[in-house]
Amino acid sequence: MSQASPAEILERIKPLMHKRVGPYNSWNPVTRTHIWQWCSAMGDNNPLYLDDDYRGTHSEFNRDRAVAPPAMMQMWSMRDVHGNDGPGSTTDNLFEILDALEAEGYAGIMAVSYDQTFHRYLEEGDRAHHYSTIINVSDLKTTAIGKGFFVTQLAEFMDQNDELFAEAKITYFKYQVPKQPPGAKPSSTPTKINRIHPVENHDHEHFWQGLRDGKLLIQQCSDCGKLRHPPQPMCEHCQSLNWTTIESKGKGTVYTYTVMHYPEIPPFDYPNAIVLVELEEGVRIVSQLVGTKPEDIRIGMPVAMKLTNVQEGMTLPLFHAADNA
Repeated sequence: MSQASPAEILERIKPLMHKRVGPYNSWNPVTRTHIWQWCSAMGDNNPLYLDDDYRGTHSEFNRDRAVAPPAMMQMWSMRDVHGNDGPGSTTDNLFEILDALEAEGYAGIMAVSYDQTFHRYLEEGDRAHHYSTIINVSDLKTTAIGKGFFVTQLAEFMDQNDELFAEAKITYFKYQVPKQPPGAKPSSTPTKINRIHPVENHDHEHFWQGLRDGKLLIQQCSDCGKLRHPPQPMCEHCQSLNWTTIESKGKGTVYTYTVMHYPEIPPFDYPNAIVLVELEEGVRIVSQLVGTKPEDIRIGMPVAMKLTNVQEGMTLPLFHAADNA
């Protein structure tokens, strides 16, 4: 643990601020296939994106070039599943300043906010890359989880002409992990950080109670019979407010997935595989895939649910590869 004062720490890391790091290049140009995959996974049916006839008559965009949803901003220049950036990307360490704060004794990290600004759409054939800059480090702050510094990163997303199409400001909190009180006996088990318990209300309390009762419940419209998930008060097909539930078998396939590597936020294990599972009943659910190495995950692979007591008072439907469930 560094004995330096907060002012001395800030002075030491000052040279690491405002260094624009990049580019982080995309592996592929914007394609209709990528846009379709995203819209299909997200259930986004905006005709602007993929309907050429609509785009040709109701917008200023080229009829023959699919338009990417703004929310795809970050995915174009993301690393691949092996953690590699696109060809020609920088190898400089963007998070050098986080490493420096860790060396000063501020080893804890928590993501605080992610603010996005979209300037224009990308179209089929565009090619994206991004740059990142640490633009601010706060004075030492005291919070409920400890003392630390708020670090703000600016990510600038550019097209092939180096024109800005979107940007994001991401803030992390680098903090001192609380020390053990003097004279306290070392614990054989570290203090566990729990998941945040969801707020339960009339619209979805049945879902959480179902999990506690050992069931994965899916809402079904009582009037048109359509299933829906996540729970919501009104049927999007017929606008009925009447609904019941059915019990899912908990079997399905991986529709799409992502693997979280950094920042490592307790209480999750890393790498953390997040999957969108298409259940046999026809709805999709977001969950964790456990017991499978990231390189072994495949789109379409069969998975099965296992209701898991992840902490006291919280049961979640986690998924395993079907042959490991």
